[in-house]
Amino acid sequence: MHKETCSNQADFPITERDAMRLVLELWEELGETMETAGKAEVMRRLRKVMLAGIKTVKSEESTVTLRVAAWASVEARKERRKTTLRDLRYFVNKLLKIDGVAERPLRSINSKECRELLRMAFPNSKHSYCKGRTILHSIFAYGQRQEWCEHNPVSKIEVPKIQEKEIIPLSQPQIDKLEAVAAKPEYADMQLPLQLMLYCGIRPAEVCRLLPNDINWEEQEIIIRSRCSKTGGGRIIPLRCITKPRVKHSSVAPRNWIHKWKALRQAAGFDTWQPDVLRHTFASYHAAHFRNIHQLQLEMGHRDVTLLRTRYVVPVSRKEAAAFWKR
Repeated sequence: MHKETCSNQADFPITERDAMRLVLELWEELGETMETAGKAEVMRRLRKVMLAGIKTVKSEESTVTLRVAAWASVEARKERRKTTLRDLRYFVNKLLKIDGVAERPLRSINSKECRELLRMAFPNSKHSYCKGRTILHSIFAYGQRQEWCEHNPVSKIEVPKIQEKEIIPLSQPQIDKLEAVAAKPEYADMQLPLQLMLYCGIRPAEVCRLLPNDINWEEQEIIIRSRCSKTGGGRIIPLRCITKPRVKHSSVAPRNWIHKWKALRQAAGFDTWQPDVLRHTFASYHAAHFRNIHQLQLEMGHRDVTLLRTRYVVPVSRKEAAAFWKR
């Protein structure tokens, strides 16, 4: 019996002296009240501290890998639009492809590792780096809500300053070329989408979500509902310079919208195309002609005028603006 006890003690990871040292440390931490407490009270307090400690340790060690957390955060946003989910999955895959990252416990990843991860995943584009940072931040935020980690290490990573390139609005001759092609019979179903982008500042992705009943021809306005809007907020835009289609369609944009829009641009002589240039054209000519930046803000669907002043509105002459709106 004695030999068996000694053998068990030898296999135990701590000795009796170690255990006594731990109890003494707990005693000292609990303060002077332990000296006057009876044995039962001392045992109660020590047991309470021990159980609380066990719970804390288990909580701290409970986590999942970055891979599990990343795809769980994507799943939590499954109700988003298909294009949003497609972009989200693309960036998550870029992050998880970096060697040794996917199986790292979420709780153990620090800010330095996150910064290096972003640098390796998106080495050539500040725009992609910023987007990747946003998505990585959302993964850790989701992990916090699931109690897989206590902190969001991405919060400490600086957002790089991006120098946006100025987008020059289209000139009147360029606009005339686009409209001339859209007036041809083979592009008849593209005339309305082109005008909505050019004279209402509607995004291409919003145009393809519009339904005919979103356009009120009697009131001469178009309603961009939340299901169509990029930002999820609705807005109402006056119909200026818009021609009502002679033929009624089930949708505003044709089914083969992306291919037809590209073909129209190429037929008008545009070998290269700046994304959102029609929206920028609308904003610049609107600001120069109507001189109402707050009205423009509402029609563009922006939260404030800052983005308009710094990014969208390029100075054009009032004469050019008047020619743009005179159709």
